[in-house]
Amino acid sequence: MVVGLGNPGPTYSFTRHNVGFLVADELARRARASWSAPRGMRADVIETRIGAAGFGMPSAEVDRVILVKPRTFMNESGRAIGKLAAFHRVTPDHIVAVHDELDLDPGQLRLKFGGGDNGHNGLKSLRQHLGTGEFFRVRFGIGRPPGRQEPADYVLAQIPSSLRADIEGETSRAADAVEVLLASGLEAAQNRFNG
Repeated sequence: MVVGLGNPGPTYSFTRHNVGFLVADELARRARASWSAPRGMRADVIETRIGAAGFGMPSAEVDRVILVKPRTFMNESGRAIGKLAAFHRVTPDHIVAVHDELDLDPGQLRLKFGGGDNGHNGLKSLRQHLGTGEFFRVRFGIGRPPGRQEPADYVLAQIPSSLRADIEGETSRAADAVEVLLASGLEAAQNRFNG
């Protein structure tokens, strides 16, 4: 299960806090699939497959993947993910959370397994509702706010149009990282994308 973390609705659609949603949308595009909202699940979901050639591509061996964008706000993400994981019988060690990371420079990626929430409310909620922090993370660097701007204001502000092309390139790279993680494992993905 690949979870893009973000906030629902057009107000938040192109904010730094929603880079997880942007990556999930890129993976959906690659899978040539459309989001649906299963009844009672409080999330947009795509069930697809990944093989050696990537999402939605023909391959001798494929694995089932569930892409998710919670319809809850960030600090309640775990509520939706916990319910979906239980329904699909996905254990936490088979969940990949894609999220924004203030402690990484813009454009940097870090993939890891387990860890704390580092003040990130989406991760905190996931840990609470899954009962563990033992899941994969794709940390998408957004950098620290300039000057004395509050982190909350920074992550919830619209990304300036001058940076959108950069974010689109970084989103594609983060989607590549998810594909390598799923197809080849954490070490291969870390070797290629951790920078």
